[in-house]
Amino acid sequence: MDYPQIKAFAKEIRVNIVDCIGSLGSGHIGGCLSIADLLAVLYGKHMRVDPANPKKEGRDRLVCSKGHAGPALYATLAELGFFPKSELATLNQGGTMLPSHCDMNKTPGIDMTAGSLGQGFSCAVGIAIGAKLKGDGARVYAILGDGESQEGQIWEAAMYAAHKKLDNLTAFTDYNKCQLDGTTDAINSLEPLDDKWRSFGFHVIRVDGHDVEALDRAIEEAKATVGKPTMIIMDTVKGKGVSFCEAAKVGSHSMSVSAEQRKAAIEEIRGAQC
Repeated sequence: MDYPQIKAFAKEIRVNIVDCIGSLGSGHIGGCLSIADLLAVLYGKHMRVDPANPKKEGRDRLVCSKGHAGPALYATLAELGFFPKSELATLNQGGTMLPSHCDMNKTPGIDMTAGSLGQGFSCAVGIAIGAKLKGDGARVYAILGDGESQEGQIWEAAMYAAHKKLDNLTAFTDYNKCQLDGTTDAINSLEPLDDKWRSFGFHVIRVDGHDVEALDRAIEEAKATVGKPTMIIMDTVKGKGVSFCEAAKVGSHSMSVSAEQRKAAIEEIRGAQC
């Protein structure tokens, strides 16, 4: 995809997120909307995957360690044809293939089950080691939450990833600076976040997480980096693209979405300039 197509793709992802969570009436909408641009860039340009063969050997992997953002992945995968878009209306209902948190055993295109914060990144490190051992050329991407980054397991995994020189691993921090109970600065500040990751042996890039061109350049830089994993810190807005979610800030971590809000949000996204 070129940049206009990626921006249009991000719009559709946001519409699908709102539709998906709106069909249930509530969910983790803020942290889903904040990674829509990243998902559009990854799946629109970089991820080597096949909707017709989701388990294809040698494919690139994406681990959404912040597993509560599962609906953002579902919104993306449905748009690409991994499963019918009609499934989005079944989010977290009985018999669904789309639980609220990612489950690799239920959803085509999901590479790792997640939910307990901190664990997904460890899994991504293990997958990257496996790809190195196989020599299949697969790249592994992991999306971390900023609140999640207060978990000690994140830093244990980071230390080992650098030790193993996993240059096939690229991680992203969704740095929207809000978590369940407040701002990250108020609860347990992550700063200086760039220096922390650098001191753990990562190549570090910091970007505007809603600038698709900057994200694309950062991913290309990560792919060209040899001998160490990369952390791309994305400065993002929680609830990006939907004004009532952006205004809620911390409140959009998990919130109710009425039928009226659902309709208004979709109209707002559709009407926004790319």
